[in-house]
Amino acid sequence: MASRAPVSVLFVCHGNICRSTMAQSVMGHLVREAGEEGLWTVDSAATSTEELGNPPHPGTVAELARHGIPCVPHRARRMRADELDDWGLVVYMDGENLRGLRRILGPAALDGGRVRPLLSFADPAYARGRTDVADPWYTGDFGATFRDVREGCKGMLSRG
Repeated sequence: MASRAPVSVLFVCHGNICRSTMAQSVMGHLVREAGEEGLWTVDSAATSTEELGNPPHPGTVAELARHGIPCVPHRARRMRADELDDWGLVVYMDGENLRGLRRILGPAALDGGRVRPLLSFADPAYARGRTDVADPWYTGDFGATFRDVREGCKGMLSRG
């Protein structure tokens, strides 16, 4: 096991049934493959209340299965302002999520580098200046979302 400090990360998207749940599942899988389970705490949450209590989207579950990654047992929940201190990183998927986090946490909480877009962890050659992970709820392209999530999570794991 690597000798690094523990990392806690909360993945956030709009409804917590597609992208953030996918990221939680992918990150957990990568952490297990790296033998670093004891070093990472990973969860996910929403910025909205629209999907509270719902399970992961079937498209997310199916895309993860195509890659041999089990989907975490999960029910959508909304991030609470009082839990910010529980997380070393709060990782969002797009600009709309950042606006939602600003409403939940207040603008001052976004300073300090703990709240970051997922693609900021991806290899710059992959991200090509992009910061948003497209929402498959609207695009229907769970494969493209998976590729972005995987690249962001791989970069995050390598930086520990």
